[in-house]
Amino acid sequence: MSEQVTYLEAVKRALAHSLEDDPRVVLLGEDIAAYGGAFKLTQGFLERFGPDRVIDTPIVETGLVGAAIGAGMAGLRPVVEMQFIDFISCAYNQLTNFAATCHFRWGQQVPIVVRGPSGGGVHAGPFHSQMVESTFLNTPGLKVVVPATVSDAYSMLLGAIEDPDPVIFLEQKALYRTLKGELDEGIAPVRPGVAALRREGDSLSIISWGAMLHRCLAAAESAASEGLECEVLDLRSLCPLDLDAIYQTVGHTGKVLIVHEDNLTGGAGAEISARISEHCFEDLDAPVRRLAALDVPIPYAASLENASLPGEGDILDSIRSLTNW
Repeated sequence: MSEQVTYLEAVKRALAHSLEDDPRVVLLGEDIAAYGGAFKLTQGFLERFGPDRVIDTPIVETGLVGAAIGAGMAGLRPVVEMQFIDFISCAYNQLTNFAATCHFRWGQQVPIVVRGPSGGGVHAGPFHSQMVESTFLNTPGLKVVVPATVSDAYSMLLGAIEDPDPVIFLEQKALYRTLKGELDEGIAPVRPGVAALRREGDSLSIISWGAMLHRCLAAAESAASEGLECEVLDLRSLCPLDLDAIYQTVGHTGKVLIVHEDNLTGGAGAEISARISEHCFEDLDAPVRRLAALDVPIPYAASLENASLPGEGDILDSIRSLTNW
């Protein structure tokens, strides 16, 4: 049976389901037990699952991820919460030089998930609003997931926890309490690497993920009133990429707009654009276009933050321009 829940509630239920279903699953994070987490996502978990499985840690991200890696190698399935995903940079060495390379170096799997609130839209400034996806895309051995829907927040977190490799799971905090959707807790886990077609069309393809997906869908609806039918592909996973789905939509429409919340320079859109240009050149009727955040730290002021991120109007303008190419 399905019911309407928030994005945050979907993440919470996925964690609870995993704790109930698999005794190897443990949660580690700052203030996640007694306080219930910065966003109250794990509120009640300490009483429900006990201090051996919901563990408050010191404010030391390097030690937190290091402990999770050791626990994962010892047979557990640790899920690490970054209070804000921005602070994952403190654990960069643990993730890239150790966790990501263990399987390659000596066949040792590291089944950990590092999850946390990501992105802007809540006017939290540069220390609490980053999208860190591109930072880890150049590290073989790490998987990166960015769910955009309530159902995916649930099913893809289950899939990440089941995955034998380290997964970085980016939750868009702007969606935590604003996005509601149907959730069927009986749905199967979704492993990283599978995109989802959210809208069909033949005028051009919009490729996006995370919170930007919803702005893309809204812009596509507005464009439809002008006779422009956009196909919208939700990547859901940035590493691995669902290249088959990307190439299929490019072949269908011949024009591509990539929209993401991370900065333009060095963002995931650049890699996707390069893959399309290299493998789908003969299918293209126009240059691949990217629309992303400005290359600035995310401002505190609401007006400046809004100006730094792609808006629905910006996406609609790009749709018009690209279809007229």
